[in-house]
This record gives sequence, C-alpha cells and structure tokens, in this order.
Amino acid sequence: MSNTWVSYLHAVLQLCARNKASIQGKACHARAIRFGLQEDTTTSNILINVYCKSGLLSSARKVFDGMPARSLVSWNTLIGSYAQNGEAHEALSLFKLMQRNGSSFSEFTISSVVCASVAICAVFVCKQLHGFAIKAAVDSNVFVGTALADVYAKSGLIKEASRVFESMQERSVVTWSCMVVGYVQNELFEEALLLFHRAQKMEVEHDHFILSSIICGCAGVAALIEGKQVHAIISKTGFCSNIFVASSLIDMYAKCGSVEEAYTVFTNVEDKNVVSWNAMISGFAKHARALEAMISFEKMQQMGLYPNEVTYISVLSACSHMGLVDEAKSYFDLMITKHNISPNVIHYSCMVDTLGRAGMISEAYDLIQRMPFVATASMWGSLLACCRFHGNLEIAEIAAKHLFEMEPDNAGNYILLSNIYAANKKWEEVVRARKFLKENVVKNEKGKSWIAVKDKVHKFMVGEINHPRIAEIYSKLDSLVEEVKILGYKVETEHELHDVEESRKQELLKHHSEKLALSFGLLSLPASAPIRIMKNLRICGDCHSFMKHASSSTQREIIVRDINRFHHFRKGRCSCCDFW
Repeated sequence: MSNTWVSYLHAVLQLCARNKASIQGKACHARAIRFGLQEDTTTSNILINVYCKSGLLSSARKVFDGMPARSLVSWNTLIGSYAQNGEAHEALSLFKLMQRNGSSFSEFTISSVVCASVAICAVFVCKQLHGFAIKAAVDSNVFVGTALADVYAKSGLIKEASRVFESMQERSVVTWSCMVVGYVQNELFEEALLLFHRAQKMEVEHDHFILSSIICGCAGVAALIEGKQVHAIISKTGFCSNIFVASSLIDMYAKCGSVEEAYTVFTNVEDKNVVSWNAMISGFAKHARALEAMISFEKMQQMGLYPNEVTYISVLSACSHMGLVDEAKSYFDLMITKHNISPNVIHYSCMVDTLGRAGMISEAYDLIQRMPFVATASMWGSLLACCRFHGNLEIAEIAAKHLFEMEPDNAGNYILLSNIYAANKKWEEVVRARKFLKENVVKNEKGKSWIAVKDKVHKFMVGEINHPRIAEIYSKLDSLVEEVKILGYKVETEHELHDVEESRKQELLKHHSEKLALSFGLLSLPASAPIRIMKNLRICGDCHSFMKHASSSTQREIIVRDINRFHHFRKGRCSCCDFW
C-alpha cells in the first residue's frame, strides 16, 4: 500500500475528528482494518482521537486495548478524554496502568489526571499526584500547576492552591482565572479582589471567567465602586454581550444596593436567557420590589422562556418580603401544576416565611409539619422571628426548642426568645434565658458593618476604636443622636441583653457598627450620594428605628444590607415596612 494512500486516510480521519463525524470515522476504521493498518500506532492514535472527539469512549478504548505498541500520544489522548468526559475513575485507573507498564509520561498526562481527581473530590489522590509531579520535576509546568491550583481551590484547600500559584514561574490566563474563581468560591472575596488588581498591574489578559468571577467577588463584599470599575473593563474588552458576564453584573448591582443600575444592565442584554431573567427577578425580590418581580416573571414567559426552580425561589421570596400570601400560594401551585417542578426545601421555606409574616403562624407551622423535608434551622428561625413580631409565644417556644437543638451555640436564638418572653411579660423566663447566656459559652457573633468610600472599604466593629477618624466619627454620631431625638427617636434598650445598667445599655446601642458606618458616610460622601452600608448580622430594632429617623434628619437615602435583606430608608420609612 502506498504512503500516499495512508496519508490520505489519516487526513480524512483527522477531518472526521474535527467534525465529530463518527459514522464516517467508523467507515475509515473498517478500511484501515481491511488494509492491515490496525497495528499501525499512528493510525490507531488517530482513530482513538476520532472516537474520543465523537464521545465514543468505549470504541476508543477497544482500539487502545488492541494496540500491540502504544505511544505517549495514545495514553494522553485517552486519559485526557476520560477526564474531560467525567470518567474520572477510568482516567485514574488508566494512569495507574501506564505507570505499571513503565510508559513515559508528560506534563499533559499529569494535568489531565489532576483534573480528573477534581471531579471525584479525590484530595488525597491530588496530593499524591502533586508529590509525583514534584518528584518528576514537572510541578513548575503551567498546565500542571494550573490543574493543581484548581483542584486544591475546588476542594476548599485554598492555602495549598495559593502556595502552588505563588510557586509557579509561568502563569497563563487560565491560571489567574482559576485562582480568582477559587477565592470567590471559598468566599474570600477581598483576596479575589487583591489578586485581580495584581493581575491588572501585570497586564494579564482578561477572559469572561475571571471577569464574571471578580464581579461575584465585588457582590460578596458589596464593593460597588470596584464593581463599576470592573464593569468599565468589561465594556472596554467587549464582554458585555457575554450572557454570563452580564448576569453577574446584574447580580452584583442588585447585591450592592443599586437595583436601578442592575435593571439598566438587564435592559441592554439582547439575548436574555433564564439566567439573566433570574438574576433580575432575584434583584427585585432582594429590594422588596415585589410588583416588578412579578411583572418580570410574566414577561419572561411571554418571551418564550420557562421559569425554573431558581425563578420560583426569587418570586416566592418577593412575595414573602411583602407578605403577599395569595400571590405566593398561587405561584406555589403554578410551579407544580403548570411547570411540573417539585418544590424543594427553599420553596417551602419561602412559603413558611410568607405565612408567618402575614400573621398566619399556625398555618406556617402546619406547613412545616406536612412538608416532605426536615425543617432547616433558617426555617425555624424565620418562624421564631414571625412569632416575635406577632406575639405567638406557644409556637415560639416550639421553634426555639428546635433551634437550640440544631444551633446550640447561636446566641441570637436565645436573645430572640428572651425578647418574646419580655414582650409577653414572662419575666422569670427572661431571667432564665439571660442566665443561660451568661453561664454558657454561646457564640454571639460580633456585629460588623462596612462602607465603601473612594475605592476603599472601611470596616467598623461595635465600639470601634481603631479607625483613623474615629474621634470625628463619634463626634458626628453624638450630634446625629441629638438631631433624631428631636424627631421622636427613643433608644430601644430591650435589644441590648447585657446585664448592665440602663445608661450603659444605651451607650452600647449607640455604638453599634452600622451607626458608626452611617456617621462616617455622612462625613465622607457627597450630600447627594446615597449611603450604602453592609452588615454581617440582622439589623437590631434600635438601629432600624435610628436609621429611619436619620433618613429624615439628614434628608439622605440610607441603604442597609443585613444578613436577611436590603433596607431602603427614605424620609423616615423603610422598604421592609418594619418587618425583617
């Protein structure tokens, strides 16, 4: 047989691989067998590639197993294809066989097997491969290093990922993306932002993975200024049309308290998909814009898109924030009957919250009893908060009992129950709850708030003393307190459960972190700019009342994002209608 004919067959097979033409590839395979080429290593390698590209891994393996002699290309092609197609165990098994046979390997082999270990969360295997790579002196290779950093980050071992990243002499765009994504996935948002700034200084090329991830990082710390800067980079690099980047931008603006800018991005997206609609509906829900969320829900379907379980979580959440019981029940039924979606525990949680907020405590409790899931701590917590607002002591005690079992170290549950007892004048129970808190090591997470001013995020703890302008901040807060008192503000000391004198309670409440952040915002931001404050805990009743009065006194819009929701304070009112 002439070399020309063999070259022609190889060219046709490579074309089949590029076009994933499995039928034509099989025809060529039959022709190769007819002319006795089944034992030719090059021909077999090309056939393996054809079957792998076509997704026919079992056929590729038959060719591989029938080879009398295999080259590095043979091993790498099949191992890489197993890894890329989610056949992690097969990839690892084949690599072990490769080692037993004494076959040579390359950096591509190691990076493929490391990637396979990600899929099955085989951290121990990854560490073994890391050691193997070091021993073989290929750990500095960009593909191997990137794969190792990726698997460590995805496994939650972010320190190991960072160590690998920093040891690499050469890094690709994918390397930087993997590390930024890793920080974001592990909720180390500030570290992600710092690494992104470092990448910018080194003029690393941006791809849509790193941009969408860093936008998520901005959303995580509510860094609106940083988010706008990244938005400008996205516009400059032409990634605005990427649906995933656009959806991340919508989510970022919503989480940073600027739902209007989120909507602007949304309206500029030409080919909206379910992800972009979900991001916008979720944004409306977070800001208690129930009407807009429901209208968007209808428009989405008019555009020919079907809502999924995430869409229903958002629209039910919108209903819960506003206590729209009939609408929530309608959506819950629609989800099951029209769109054939089985409600998950989050959907039930939204329904419990909606019923509880509307004062239908018994119905909410009945739903928890009837649902096909074990109630979560957040569900019982929502019911307990509703009991506080509506004064239902009986069910409050039931909810609290479950919470004490599920979260024995959460002081907030004990504080909430104590407040309910106090509201019902059950003073003995109040004393008992406070005594328990005092005598037991119960975690009471410290309140922390942060505010962004001129490209910098300023953090405040309760009773902050370390901020460089702290003297000015306390002076501003003192004058602000006097102003809001004129408007009717009274310190609500029932929200401070420390066993101290009344005057000391007032002092402790006065120095809550969000009040310090507000004072700093008033000192630092232009008079026309809204003041955006983020808080790691639920805003207490006293601070909520203070913010309402402060919005009137200062004629400023104050936006506070606590652990539960956004609060938009304008002219003495809050968007939550005093239920949160």
